[in-house]
Amino acid sequence: MREPSTCDVVVIGGGLAGLTAAAFLARAGRSVTVLERSSHLGGRATTQAEDGFSFNLGPHALYRVGAAARILGELGVSYTAGRLRPAPYTLDAWAATSFAGGPLTLLSTVPDSLRAGLEVAVRADPEALRLTPVRDWLEVALPDERERAALAAYIRVTTYADEPDRQSAGAVVRQMTLASDGGVLYLDGGWQTLVAGLGRAAEEAGARVVTGRRAVRVAREKAHWRVEQADGRVERAETTIVATDPRTAVVLIEAGGATPLSAWAKTAIPLKVACLTVGLSRLPRPDACFDLGVNRPLYLSVHSAFAHLAPEDGATIHVMKYLRSGIRTDPRADQRELEALLDLTQPGWREVLVQRQLLPSMTVSNALVTAAAGGESGRPAPAVPGLPGLYVVGDWVGPDGMLADAAMASARRAAALAGGERPGPVARSEVAGAARSWRRSEPGQA
Repeated sequence: MREPSTCDVVVIGGGLAGLTAAAFLARAGRSVTVLERSSHLGGRATTQAEDGFSFNLGPHALYRVGAAARILGELGVSYTAGRLRPAPYTLDAWAATSFAGGPLTLLSTVPDSLRAGLEVAVRADPEALRLTPVRDWLEVALPDERERAALAAYIRVTTYADEPDRQSAGAVVRQMTLASDGGVLYLDGGWQTLVAGLGRAAEEAGARVVTGRRAVRVAREKAHWRVEQADGRVERAETTIVATDPRTAVVLIEAGGATPLSAWAKTAIPLKVACLTVGLSRLPRPDACFDLGVNRPLYLSVHSAFAHLAPEDGATIHVMKYLRSGIRTDPRADQRELEALLDLTQPGWREVLVQRQLLPSMTVSNALVTAAAGGESGRPAPAVPGLPGLYVVGDWVGPDGMLADAAMASARRAAALAGGERPGPVARSEVAGAARSWRRSEPGQA
C-alpha cells in the first residue's frame, strides 16, 4: 500500500474553478495539489482543435465587466478576443419565417420592442425581484406581448436558460445589466486559452497539477482530509476544495457521512442545451452572423466572425436550442431543427462542411438560479457546514454572478476563506482594465 502524499491543499477538479482556487492558494504560499480525473484540464472549458477549426463545447462568451474577467486580470492570465456586435440580418426582425415544423420569428437586430424591455430591466431593482419568477415579472413590467417575447429571447442568451417559471428575475436583471454595461467577448483560439493560462498561473506559483487521477472519496482523518483515488493513491491535506458538479461533490464527500449539501443537490436544476457546431470552408452568407429565436428557444452565432476560431476564409458556427427541464425532447428532432436554422441562415452550408460536432444534451450550468431559493444568495456557500477545511466551488456555489463568473468567483472566495481571509464580493472589472485583453473586431466583422 502506498504511503499517503501530504500537502496543504488538495483541489479536486482541473476546470476553471479548480485552477483558479489552486492559483490563488499557491500564490499565498500554500502547497497545492490539483487532481483532474480526465487526461486533460478544462472540463466544460475544453476546446477541440482540428483542421484549423477551434470548437468550444458549445458557445462560450466572456463578460467584459464580469467577475471572471476581473479574476483573470488579477492572476495575470492574458487573452485576445473579439467583441460581439450583432449586425442587422437580411430578414425583418419580426417576420414569421418558413421553418421546419412551423413558423419561426427571428431576432437579429435591437428593435424598439427589445429596447423597451432592456430599459425596463435597467430600471429594475434586482434585490426586490430575487424571489420573483421571470414570467411573473415580465407580465407585470411589460404588458406588450412582443416586448415580453423579445426580452425573453435576450434573457435566454444571457443566462443559457429557458426557465421563466422558475428563474429568479433578480438574478436575470443583474445578468442583463452586466451584458449591457460591457458586452461579451469571443476568445481567439477558444476557452482552452484560459485553461492553459490558469494552469500556468497555478504551476508557476508552485502548485502541482496532475491529470488522469480520479478522486473517489473525501474523508476526515484526525486534523486532516484524506482524498482517496481510484488507483489506490491517497493525498492527505489540511484543506480540500471540491471543484466538481454538485452531484459528484455529494458522492465524494458523503462517502464519509451525510452533509447539508445532499438536500441542496437534490433540488438543483441543471441547464441543458442541444448544440450543433460546424466548421465551414467558407461562410455562404457573411451578413448572417447572429440570430435569436423569439417564438422558439434557438440561437445561432458565427463565432469566427468575431474571434480567430477558423482558418482564413473559413467559419465556425454554433447553433443551439435551450432545453427546458422536465420536458423530454427527441434528440433527432432537435438536430433537424438546428440544421434547419442553418439552412435558413446559411443556405448551402452542407456543401462547404469540413467539421461538425453534435452535443444533443450538454450541461451548460450545474444549477438554475431560482426564485424559490432566493436568487444567487440561495446557492451553497463555499465552506461546507460542520466540516472545517472542506470547500466546494463551481458555477453552482456562492452569491456572485452566473456561469464562468460564478465558478471563478466562488473559487476566489474559497481560496480566501482557506487562507484565513474574510472575502467580500468580487468587484466588477472596469471596462478600461478589461480592454487591455481584447481587440476590436475588424471592419465588416461586426
